[in-house]
Amino acid sequence: MVLTPKERAIMALSLKEPDWVPTFELEFQLTQELLGKDYLTQEMLERAPASQRDRLLKENAELFIEVARILEYSIIPLQAVSDVDALITMTKHIRGIVGDKYMIWAHADGTFAIPDGESMVEFAFWLFDKPQEVHAKARANVEREIGRARKLFDAGVDCFILCADYCFNQGPFMSPKMFGEYVTPYLAENIARLKEMGAWVIKHTDGDIMPIIDQIIECEPHGLHSLDPMAGIDIAEVKEMYGDKVCLIGNVNCALLQTGTPEEIDASAEYCLEHGKPEGGYIFSTSNVAFKGMPLENYLRIHDIWKKRRHY
Repeated sequence: MVLTPKERAIMALSLKEPDWVPTFELEFQLTQELLGKDYLTQEMLERAPASQRDRLLKENAELFIEVARILEYSIIPLQAVSDVDALITMTKHIRGIVGDKYMIWAHADGTFAIPDGESMVEFAFWLFDKPQEVHAKARANVEREIGRARKLFDAGVDCFILCADYCFNQGPFMSPKMFGEYVTPYLAENIARLKEMGAWVIKHTDGDIMPIIDQIIECEPHGLHSLDPMAGIDIAEVKEMYGDKVCLIGNVNCALLQTGTPEEIDASAEYCLEHGKPEGGYIFSTSNVAFKGMPLENYLRIHDIWKKRRHY
C-alpha cells in the first residue's frame, strides 16, 4: 500500500517502517535554482502594500506545495516568514489545496539557545547572578511559544520543530548540569504541551549534542534533527543508543554537499540510509538545511540516492 506523505512521516515519527523512508528539509533555500523564484521573506512582506499581502502569501504557500511535490517531501516547512497571521493565512491556503496529504511545520521553541557573540558574556553573568529571573524568563518564553503554537495548530499546522541551537561543534554552550537546570525542564514542558494539543514535535539542534543527548531524549520529542556529522555525530551510534526512543532525522553532511567530491557526497547519503533506515524511525535529510550557495546538482544527487534506496 502506498502511503500519503503525511502518513509516511507519522509512521517514521512513531518509530515504525513506512512504505519508504520519508524526506524533508528544515529549509529548502534553492528555489531560485530549482524553479526560478524565491520564497517570500518577512522583510519582503513588511515592505509590501497591504493590498498585496494576501496575494503574496497565497503565492508563497503555493511555492511551498510545488517544492514539496517535486522533491516528494512529507513535511512542508513554513520558512522565512515569522508573522503569525501570515503563517495562518499560508497554512489555511495550503490545507485548502492539499487537504491532509502533507504535514505542515512551524517553529515553537521557547528554550534558551546559544546567545550571539555580543551577548554571550552578559548571558553567562545573568545565569549566575539572577537565577530566579532566568527561570521566570524561561517559563514566560515557553508560555509565549505555546500560545503562538495553539493559533497555528488550530489553523492546520500539525508539526512543530523546536529550533533553539544548544551546541557548538565542541559541545553544548552550557555544562550538562546547567543545561539540566535552565533548559531541560522547559524543553520537557514545551514538548509535552505541544503533544497535548495533538501535534508532532521534532527537536532541532546542531553541534556536538552527545554530552546532553540523554536529557534531550528524556524530554520525549518524536524526532531529533540534525545529527550533525561536522560535530562528530555518527548516526550509527545514535541509532544503536536511541533508535527505539526517537525518530532520527538528518546526518547527510552539509559541508560535503557544498565542497565535497561526488564520491564523498554519495558515501554520506548512503551511510545515513544504511544506518538510519533499519526497523524504521528515520527521516532522510541534510544535517542542517539545503542552504543558499549549495550546488543544486549536489542536493539532487543525494535526492536520487534516496529515491533508489528509500523502499523498505
